[in-house]
Amino acid sequence: MTAKICVYPGTFDPVHFGHLDIVDRALNIFDTVVVALAENPKKKPLFTLKERIEMFEDAVSKHKGRVIVEGFSGLLVDFMKKYNTKIIVRGVRLFTDFEYELQIAMTNYKLDKVETFFMMPSQELIHISSTIVKDVAFHNGDVSSMVTPFVKSKLEEKVRQLREAKE
Repeated sequence: MTAKICVYPGTFDPVHFGHLDIVDRALNIFDTVVVALAENPKKKPLFTLKERIEMFEDAVSKHKGRVIVEGFSGLLVDFMKKYNTKIIVRGVRLFTDFEYELQIAMTNYKLDKVETFFMMPSQELIHISSTIVKDVAFHNGDVSSMVTPFVKSKLEEKVRQLREAKE
């Protein structure tokens, strides 16, 4: 029997509990989740690709062997060939997310017959986004209910560095 593998793509800048909820729930369906971190320079991420990979790897360390975290650039459908899968998992919070994600899903299907499974985060996490996490951190708010302790420390360090660079 072949392993069921899905790819969970995103910028994950930074990874938060909503993302991890999607990974956990995808592991109830798939044997392996490949977290594909997009380089995505046009989004101007706060963290480098290397930092985002490090944070996501730390956050999923309990799933040894079942979650692969890897960066990529270019078309997602091309990256997926490495893992011989045609299944994407995407988290959607709101209708506006779905509208955007549906366009991408239809394009990926048109490009290479890739199927996209949409999953909603758990109700207590549905409000969290990477943008909100960064906004709270930049305004000295407590993000410990949204991210892992390691991500929190990386956010605090990044905020401090950016503030020092402004002075």
